[in-house]
Amino acid sequence: MKAAILYLEDGSSFLGTSLGTHGETAGEVVFNTAMSGYQEILTDPSYAGQIVMMTYPLIGNYGVNEDDVESQKIHLKGFVVKEFCQRHSNHRAKQSLIEYLDEHRIMALEGIDTRAVTRRLRLLGAMKGIISTQDFDPKILAAKLQATPSMEGSDWVKTVSVSKKYVWSPQGQPVRFKVAAIDCGIKLNILRILNSLGCEVHVFPAAATVGDIEAISPDGLFISNGPGDPAAVTYVIQTLRHFFGKLPVFGICLGHQLVGLALGGKTYKLKFGHHGANHPVKDLLSQRIGITSQNHGFCVDINSLKKDEVELIDLNLNDQTVEGIRHKKYPLYSIQHHPEAAPGPHDAQYLFNHFIDMMETFPRAAKK
Repeated sequence: MKAAILYLEDGSSFLGTSLGTHGETAGEVVFNTAMSGYQEILTDPSYAGQIVMMTYPLIGNYGVNEDDVESQKIHLKGFVVKEFCQRHSNHRAKQSLIEYLDEHRIMALEGIDTRAVTRRLRLLGAMKGIISTQDFDPKILAAKLQATPSMEGSDWVKTVSVSKKYVWSPQGQPVRFKVAAIDCGIKLNILRILNSLGCEVHVFPAAATVGDIEAISPDGLFISNGPGDPAAVTYVIQTLRHFFGKLPVFGICLGHQLVGLALGGKTYKLKFGHHGANHPVKDLLSQRIGITSQNHGFCVDINSLKKDEVELIDLNLNDQTVEGIRHKKYPLYSIQHHPEAAPGPHDAQYLFNHFIDMMETFPRAAKK
């Protein structure tokens, strides 16, 4: 353990203790309000480029296992908590959270006043920050932060997407649908759920061309979650436009934002984003309210979309932001929150059935 500092771009600083991995790391600092699911958070590609701070004060009590990862590596830049649990207790655990972070060379900081940092981020907005065990001079740290790219305008998808296509097939059941998935940072539980619904999922790199996707003659197109500014991922937006009306389309999180942009809309950066597992969302189609898992810093501007073509179907009850849209003519809808959330809540998992229904009813001839 070693003394460390969390320095924010507004000039504020917080002293704590770094665990096994020392050095420096910088990124956008966000807070997450979930009480559990830290392993899924760590391995969620959507956190690439960010330092994540947990608001729940004690993290790590159930350790880490081999089954709950959402990807094969940790993508975030740093991890900040009030206190790490030194002794974990769970029959599924293979190692402690501290050992896991150290194994992946992730800088982890504890002992700071996470309530004070959260309050600052809520008042001033998400901002760049740096964790360091090397430099404590504010002028030096400020200069390093100036050289750190802002999340706004940055394409982080290219850093997390696969380099070549792969296939996930359902086990022990027949294949009902062939789904092409554009990987912008896809979470493994999305693949598990689609498999459980009888979908053979062909996962394509984000840079895949229209021809690459058409070559497999898919029954539907899925666009995944991912990190960064959706407006910077122009190549996926162009690909999406080609398939509107030709295939059933379903997007989640960044995929939802890309759908909105491809429909001619705009996105904007939220003040401090939505990151947690306790956000109430109203399904305007069924008048059903569910508690959802969220992780996004950008939002679709519903007023930028044509009202005669697109309708709002899900609404965030905390701040009235857009959580879901549906096209009035095409078989196309997208959701901002995470119906696939592995640690929960599972209130919104039924939304995957809408995609299945679209593929089931979409005329096969329309795809040719």
